[in-house]
Parts: sequence; structure tokens; C-alpha cells
Amino acid sequence: MTRLLRGCVACVRNSRSHTDNLRRVFPWFCIFLFAAAAEAQVQVDLKFKRLQYIAYEPVVATVAITNLAGRDIELHDAAGQSWLGFEITGSEEQPIAPLSGANREPPLRLQAGQRVTRQIDLTPLYPVNEFGAYHVRTNIYFADLGKFFYSGTRVFEVTDARPIWQQTVGVPAGTGGSGDVRTYSLMTNRFPDHTALYVRVQDKDTGVVYATYSLGRTIAFEQPQAEIDRANQLHVLHCAAPRAWSYARIGLNGELLTHSSFMETKTRPRLVHSGGGEIAVHGGMIEAPAQSSGSKAPKLSARPPGARTDDR
Repeated sequence: MTRLLRGCVACVRNSRSHTDNLRRVFPWFCIFLFAAAAEAQVQVDLKFKRLQYIAYEPVVATVAITNLAGRDIELHDAAGQSWLGFEITGSEEQPIAPLSGANREPPLRLQAGQRVTRQIDLTPLYPVNEFGAYHVRTNIYFADLGKFFYSGTRVFEVTDARPIWQQTVGVPAGTGGSGDVRTYSLMTNRFPDHTALYVRVQDKDTGVVYATYSLGRTIAFEQPQAEIDRANQLHVLHCAAPRAWSYARIGLNGELLTHSSFMETKTRPRLVHSGGGEIAVHGGMIEAPAQSSGSKAPKLSARPPGARTDDR
């Protein structure tokens, strides 16, 4: 009987001790849960379409933002802090500061549970044109909480393509930049699964690169055809796939003015000079009608101070 009484007293003491422990631990457990919930209020994801980019080519980051706050929120600049930013480091882990005058994103309103994506070209925003690897992560500033939320870190590499053709021309009178010069370059770059043809338009005297972008896939053993018309615009015809050809007309400031596709029939497409210095495609059969955009494919970018001014 005595042993039974002692056991009951011990159980009561243990129960009280366990209750006291819970009382001490419970507030900290609640704080942990609150912190975890706060950390998850805005989810940020970052990705790039590929690992390798050509110098001065648009480097487009896809940013996905998910609202997990359980209520509608608005992301906006506050106290001089932009709500959307990037943290970029170079090959030697040096921080890459944004270029002056970089545009900021307009406010973004998100419904509870909503996920939105934004595609942002980093090339006009940051000096990421030097050769090497860059580590990038996105930060989102949530002004309601005064907190930052971060994506994982992603890596991309900047390299240069192999030059295969180049021509320097003057800017005709009566057009913007009259008296200046432009250098057109065609380059190829081999990716793991294909080879791409690139065009670059630059002013080598001032070091300004007006555009660098891909004209699409190309068959490596077929040399592209390049011709300059009387307005000093560049015409390029290249073999994109067996019996398939791609035609592009590029302006003096890098505009992709015309783009169309041709199929090889009994004759192969080719560029020919017509009367008055015009350039036309003869042979083959047009597959997609010419599209005239009249706008720049990439955005204008200028070389940062001290950057190389040759294309070796």
C-alpha cells in the first residue's frame, strides 16, 4: 500500500513538471511558428533559359513571385528601396552594381495565393558583358513587413562567339547619327545541341554596342550570305535546317526590320542585287511572309568603362 501511494505521488510530480516544461516551451514554439509563417509569406523563384550567353546579348531572367500571405498584398517601392532587385557577383565574387538610370518596376498587386512571372533583361540594368561566370539571386522587398525575401542563386556564363564576317559602313545623311559609322558582325556559337548565328551592330570608335542577338539556328557547314543595300542596311540569308533558309534585314541601330523563312525547291534561295542598290531573295519558295517590326530586338547597351573594344 505504501509503495502504491509513493507511485501516485511520483506520477503527480512528473505531471506537474511536464506541464511546467510545456508552459516554458510553448511561447517559444509559437514564436518559431510565427517566424516560419512570416518567412513563407512571399516565395521568389529565379531561372534563366540557358547557362551560356554571348557578350551584349539580352540576358533574360524569369522571376516568379507567389503570394503566400493569406491576403491580397501590394509590392511597391518604399523609402527609396526598390521592391524588386538583383544581387549579382562576378567570377571573382566581386559585387556588380546596377547601372545608373536603370528603370524600376511598377508596383505589383497580388491576390492571395496568386503567382506571377516577370521576364527582365539584365543587360541594360547591370554591366554583365565582361567574359566570365555570374551568380545571381533576386530579392523582393515587402514594405508591409519591412522585410526582404530571396530566391535561390542561379549562375550564367558570358562568352563571345566566333566571328565569321564583318563590314563597317557609314550612316547616310538624313538619318539619325549621320556621319557616324557602324560595324556589322556575324558570329557563330556552338551550344550543346545546335549552332546559332548571331549579329552584332556597334560603333567601334565610341565603343557602343547597339545590338547583339541570335538570328536562329544555322547549319555550320553552310556559310551565311551577307549583303549591304544602298541604305547601308544588312541583309542576311542563312541555312537554318536541311532545305530551310532564314532571311533577315537589320538596320543601322540593330533593328530587326524584316524576318522571313524560305524553303529550298528546285533552286536554292540566294541574295541578289537588284537595280538601284536594292537586295532581294531569289530562288526557293517563301514559307513565312516577311515580318517588318521596325523595332529593336534587343535594347541598346553601352560598354562599361575599361571594356575591351575589339572582337578577338
